[in-house]
Amino acid sequence: MEKGAQLELDNQLCFALYACAREVTKLYRPYLDELGITYTQYVTLLALWEKDGVPVKELGTRLYLDSGTLTPLLKKLEGMTLIRRERDPEDERSVIVRLTDQGRELKTKAVTIPERVFCRTNMPGEEINQLREQLRKLTAAVHEQSCGQL
Repeated sequence: MEKGAQLELDNQLCFALYACAREVTKLYRPYLDELGITYTQYVTLLALWEKDGVPVKELGTRLYLDSGTLTPLLKKLEGMTLIRRERDPEDERSVIVRLTDQGRELKTKAVTIPERVFCRTNMPGEEINQLREQLRKLTAAVHEQSCGQL
């Protein structure tokens, strides 16, 4: 790479990831609008549909969200009657997040979203799977590095 090229926008990994994430999130918007939820609410619900009744701390770790971001998100979902938060009877310091019946029912409406979004990418499934695996590896490597420097 020639001198100075490393500072060009198109040569930045961070910008490529940022731009791609924004564009992919836009693909989800019309489907999530139908459900009345945001993308961040969607990924939170995905985590809870996978494993319900989890401590807030575990949910935050799973979603890579700090408590300053997660708490208002959970309050909003609770206000929408999709989840409820309750103190863990075995550890009063811990708050457990549980889906409500309405939150569980939303899963049946959301089940077609991944396929609908995939169809709009115009990429072969194998390429999408490879990209997802590479992104998981990168996320893990960056997370491990950032946690090691705290």
